[in-house]
Amino acid sequence: MKHLIIAGVPRAGKSTLSRRIARQLGWQHVSMDAIIAGFEQCFPETGVDTGLSVNQGRPSLEILRVISSRMAPFLHAMTDPEEYDRQNGPMVIDMYQLLPEDYVRCRLSDACRVLYLVTGSVTPEERFAIQKRYDTPEDYTYTLTDQERMEGCRELVAQSRLIQAQCQQYGLPCHETARDREQVFAAILEQLEKKRSEFE
Repeated sequence: MKHLIIAGVPRAGKSTLSRRIARQLGWQHVSMDAIIAGFEQCFPETGVDTGLSVNQGRPSLEILRVISSRMAPFLHAMTDPEEYDRQNGPMVIDMYQLLPEDYVRCRLSDACRVLYLVTGSVTPEERFAIQKRYDTPEDYTYTLTDQERMEGCRELVAQSRLIQAQCQQYGLPCHETARDREQVFAAILEQLEKKRSEFE
């Protein structure tokens, strides 16, 4: 049995796609964002702190690398076939802080397949316009100022391009979702339905 990790940048559709996969294939959906928030609040000694950019002025790419390097071994332990009850079926795990280099370094492919969702084919200005058009009150970006959104879009595009380059380096699947998101999701779901036996 293999689990599926849906990784990539915020607002690329990871949670939306993960929920659809879980619903369509009957798998368990696990949000690593909630688990990471638990680490931040209860176990600060782990160094898993998404607020480093605010508290210490560290660049977002550096923070992404730090948290990815800490969460990848945790994810490896969490999906260890010796520890996981196979009767529960596969998990679809959505998470932001997992770089392709750490997926490979921690040998997560032993128990998990991965695919990345990014928004790197657009400029930060285009990403800003798309985000502003589609933001809803449920999105964390909804209450941000335009200046905060613009800065966030610069970071998302930079992170997307880093992930794309690493996916190309390691031969991992990477899907662009800045445009035509629904068609991309439909194609992914169709492929997963065909390969369902590889997971179960």
